[in-house]
Amino acid sequence: MSSSPASTLSLGKKIGARLRAGSVIALIGELGCGKTLFTRGICAGLGVPEREVNSPTFAFVNEYQGRLPVAHIDLYRLNTIDEEFEIGILDYLARAGEGVILLEWAEKALVLLPEEHLQVKFEVISARRRELTLVGFGERFGRLLEELEAA
Repeated sequence: MSSSPASTLSLGKKIGARLRAGSVIALIGELGCGKTLFTRGICAGLGVPEREVNSPTFAFVNEYQGRLPVAHIDLYRLNTIDEEFEIGILDYLARAGEGVILLEWAEKALVLLPEEHLQVKFEVISARRRELTLVGFGERFGRLLEELEAA
């Protein structure tokens, strides 16, 4: 449970600090649920200044350089797999081993995700509260979730 935007940002920072090259994070949730704020936290945990991280809704992809390169992809305005191919999603996923891929509106591309990824589902509880459900697919993300629980 995230009780505030600050706690959503903080959780993102904790995750970002633990990510390794090849990490794909699938963010799922309705408009305004905190996906970009959470992404800002992950990027901050990777050493990207928070002020540099913005929603790529109109650009489709923003790239950042921190401890690892980050591709922040937003599929909100895309309606078909063909449109996702046009923005180069497969190219980004193929290069995931070089850095971190953060994919907003990932429910539109679940079939394209690698077997090993972290899925974060956001549910709006109130104006400030969110329920975040983290599901790790693969050993790497299972360990990551165990580390977060132990911290």
